[in-house]
Amino acid sequence: MKRHVGYTVIIIFLIIFLALSYSRQQKRVKKVLSENERLLNENRDLKHSLDVNGNTARQIADRSEVRERTEGTFVERRTYYRRNWKQFIAVTTSDYRTGFLGGIKDLQVIVRNQSEYPLDNVVVSVEYMRGNGDVFKTEQYTINDVPAKGSKSVDASSSRKGQKVAIKLLSITSQPMNFCWSANKPAAPGNPDPYLCTPQ
Repeated sequence: MKRHVGYTVIIIFLIIFLALSYSRQQKRVKKVLSENERLLNENRDLKHSLDVNGNTARQIADRSEVRERTEGTFVERRTYYRRNWKQFIAVTTSDYRTGFLGGIKDLQVIVRNQSEYPLDNVVVSVEYMRGNGDVFKTEQYTINDVPAKGSKSVDASSSRKGQKVAIKLLSITSQPMNFCWSANKPAAPGNPDPYLCTPQ
């Protein structure tokens, strides 16, 4: 009888111990979950803050660039484009065809003008080359009236021989931009606006 009572007491203590252990474990789990949720919220807030700061920095940079390009007078904008014309004016060729034994067809010369001012004329040279790189023919083309923020192309001559072409800018003239550039007239050292056509 005493042994039975002892077993009962032990079982009761075990139940109480297990219940207390389970309760403590549940509290620890809740604490860990709460801490994880707090960290997730902090990470989300930090990411949002970084995104906002990044967008703000980009907006400031964009506004600074726009202000640098457009702020001030009409003459200052033209000066900016003249000094940085290589960022806005480019010449390329179309995807021309070459024959199995040589020859070039469907060649076009394309001028792209991303400035705010039209170009009166752009002069380029096209070198027709053999497979080993030797130039066997050079032709010159003038592209007139290239619109602002636009492009214009002209057809170039086909060739019964040759494997590739190379294109070079020779000169650019734009009266609206007061811009005169020529490959054979290098900029004078120390001149802040070397491609100005006519001094104002």
